[in-house]
Amino acid sequence: MIRAALMTAALLLATPAVAEGMEDMPGMDAPAADEPMATGSDEVVVADQPAQVAAGSGTSWLPGASGGMAGIHIMSGEWMFMTHGTFNLVADKQGGPRGDEKTFVSGMLMFSASRNIGDQGGLTLRAMLSPEPFMGRTGYPSLLATGESADGVTPLIDRQHPHDLFMELSAEVDWRFSWGAAFLYAGLPGEPAFGPGAFMHRPSIMDSPEAPIGHHWLDSTHITFGVVTAGIVVGDWKLEVSRFRGREPDENRFDIETGALDSTSARLSWAPTPYLVLQASWADVKSPEALDPALNQTRYSFSVIYSIQVFGRPWNGMAAWGRRDEDGHQLDAFTMEASVSPADNWTLFARAERVETSELDPGGTVYWVGKHSLGLIRDWQVADHWQIGLGLLGGQIFTPAGLHVRYDGAPLYGMVFLRVRIN
Repeated sequence: MIRAALMTAALLLATPAVAEGMEDMPGMDAPAADEPMATGSDEVVVADQPAQVAAGSGTSWLPGASGGMAGIHIMSGEWMFMTHGTFNLVADKQGGPRGDEKTFVSGMLMFSASRNIGDQGGLTLRAMLSPEPFMGRTGYPSLLATGESADGVTPLIDRQHPHDLFMELSAEVDWRFSWGAAFLYAGLPGEPAFGPGAFMHRPSIMDSPEAPIGHHWLDSTHITFGVVTAGIVVGDWKLEVSRFRGREPDENRFDIETGALDSTSARLSWAPTPYLVLQASWADVKSPEALDPALNQTRYSFSVIYSIQVFGRPWNGMAAWGRRDEDGHQLDAFTMEASVSPADNWTLFARAERVETSELDPGGTVYWVGKHSLGLIRDWQVADHWQIGLGLLGGQIFTPAGLHVRYDGAPLYGMVFLRVRIN
């Protein structure tokens, strides 16, 4: 019963009909194709963004209709400064014999500074910080989650690792030409050109306090200690290539790591309308896991992100596939997620995932597992640019017969959270 309800909610949220003629729907006024894409002020222009897209994390695109990442914008001389942030106080309880409970703080705080360079170029500096290292190295309980380590010796299983204090320290220069635009991005840390934007920045699921279990298939590279990306934009297409450090962050969450840029990725993005962004990407990742340094991975991803309105209400969604090819094994992950605002200050969000993994079984057996969740949050505007929200999330995992003893079948889990947001 619960499984059917969660699956139905996820599918209903994630797969509305995206028909031609959306631009004629009420409230769907889109920018003209020849308009420059402003970052919140007519005085600072982002040259590598066509009018129909908004900036996502790193160099990724979001549909322009989503509004992108909202924040506080302040002009000072030739510079535009922006800040936005989200902090969640979460009470987490995971069921079954592998479950646990914990209260923790998650979120991020971002700052950026942008200015024009002459008439055709622009410079953007960004910093993003996280409070998550303060929750401890073991992170928080999350059934079926895998990846990274708390002590440099044993892998984290059924726990989501905390993100590093420094999630992004980056600079980007872009320049407009008659045929389009070109850009150069560098970060320590930063985000290579792979996969959709990071989960905490996607409008389809940014209201959820829970990381997806497919994180290490789709967007685990969003905190990479050393990345350089070069790209071009022609019309509504973007092609970009990155060199980056393949090793994932270690258990010391407060430092900045260095190392050779030994890995490569490439991403092709297409934004045919202000309501839709598609991307396909590939990565050759050298030695991502400190616990298995001889292991290299080839990764692939494809995603569709949409932002529309249904009966005048915002509706955001994503469907994505990711693959990790390692030691001759091809491990796939599928994610569907969506959010809808049924009334002012209310947001309903859902996610359904299916992941193929060998990390849950001590013997390394590959299993397909699944996880579905459904959540709701109510926000209150308490001051200019400040919101407080109260939310809850419930979910269930699904395991095959070979994992039933470890997980007791399909246990439930839940989270209650208080959110403070700068918007």
